[in-house]
Amino acid sequence: MQQRIVGIETEFGLSYVPKGLGRLSNEEAAAALFKPVLDEWRSTNVFLPNGGRLYLDVGSHPEYASAECASIEELLAQERAGELLLARLARQAQQRLRTEGAHGTPLEGSFYLLKNNVDSAGNSYGSHENYLISRKLAFPTLIEQLVPFLVTRQILVGAGKTHPKGGPVSGSTDPASATGVPSFSFSQRADHIWEAASTSTSRVRPLINTRDEPHADASKYRRMHVINGDSNMAEPTVLLKIVSTDLVLRMLEDRFPLTSLNIVSVPQALRAVSHDMSGSAAFETADGQRYTALSVQRHYLDAARKYVDWHGEHHQHVGYALDLWQRTLDAVHSGDYSSIDTEIDWAIKKKLLDAYISRAQAAGQETSYASARIRQLDLAYHDIDPDRGVYHALVRRQAVKTVLPAGAAEHAIDEPPATRARLRSQFVKAAKAAGEQFTVDWVHMRLNAYPQHTVVCKDPFQTHSEQVDEVVAMLGHKRPDPPAPPLI
Repeated sequence: MQQRIVGIETEFGLSYVPKGLGRLSNEEAAAALFKPVLDEWRSTNVFLPNGGRLYLDVGSHPEYASAECASIEELLAQERAGELLLARLARQAQQRLRTEGAHGTPLEGSFYLLKNNVDSAGNSYGSHENYLISRKLAFPTLIEQLVPFLVTRQILVGAGKTHPKGGPVSGSTDPASATGVPSFSFSQRADHIWEAASTSTSRVRPLINTRDEPHADASKYRRMHVINGDSNMAEPTVLLKIVSTDLVLRMLEDRFPLTSLNIVSVPQALRAVSHDMSGSAAFETADGQRYTALSVQRHYLDAARKYVDWHGEHHQHVGYALDLWQRTLDAVHSGDYSSIDTEIDWAIKKKLLDAYISRAQAAGQETSYASARIRQLDLAYHDIDPDRGVYHALVRRQAVKTVLPAGAAEHAIDEPPATRARLRSQFVKAAKAAGEQFTVDWVHMRLNAYPQHTVVCKDPFQTHSEQVDEVVAMLGHKRPDPPAPPLI
């Protein structure tokens, strides 16, 4: 596939912290956050003018799904746009509670939206990646060959996590079986995945969700729905996650030689890899062999380099991704993370936490990964508020590298990528301007009062449609008074 559609769905942790008396349940906090969305759109599940989707998921988790993207630049901008939108909603909800209150009582407090994967009670929520693949591929074989890469990818693109009670006891798949020694792991999500592939996303979480929903022409395409990845803050980490996975998929699509490993226990391998910062923890395959994350990832990287030499770079960021991939593996092997601690999330966070621990210990304070301040910093790294979040403070200090040009994320709040999302955007903007009720999903666009004008677009690469042009022209002739400015 010369060009691929990709997208990311991100679930956010939500918390309201009051100052003084007055509390909100998670459900009340979510309702306050989404009030402007409900007021403007009459729903808490909406497709936005930028082509993306914003909705309230099970468990009162705000979720943002990027529009279909055909380039890494579009995807990075779309994902960051979702954070900006939700941060804006949080500020509005915070101000509204201070003036209007809840249950008749004004509330002073702060909304926190965290782009992480585990809450304080140990519940996990995800970051799901979507890759358009050809229907011609043997899907079970593709999954089997992709699993070893996904199990070991966390040493590259994990978000990092502190474990006050330590990681699971060696050989155990139960996160509750802690060693008792405070520790740090590569991944937040690894302790919550239980199998390689299934149709489930919450009951028994797999690496890959196999539900067949291509959101495209099902005779041509499938959707590879990867759900074990961590939510990333650093743009280079997102870039490496997407580009490396895309390269592996391309190699599998082109039948490029790759070793196929049948891992005996996927959950055990995930946990062993995540909690061994040396990258040398071994897991067993069905043929009795033992492999490490470093050895497996070096195999994929070597193959990717040969593939790119043979096939050529399909976009400008491939060279950077391959270099960062190599540097990250070298850093894990050596234990010296200085070459990646401005680009890779887990390394950025570990540097931050370790520096704080060192300063505290030098001042005679007993501090470790179990300390309350360290656990607070761990969470604060994922705070999406641009003025308060630790990651954003590091960006302002130029302590982390960014990829997006200035203003790209703000532009992506209202503007779609050059994909089918452009058609959806045109439809949504025209219908809202005309005051018409409409129903939209990834493939369909319908004016509720004019079902005969329903547009079906099964090609996610399509950027022009005469049908959409006709609907937009029709709506332009019946446009009412100028609408009020959007609330979000």
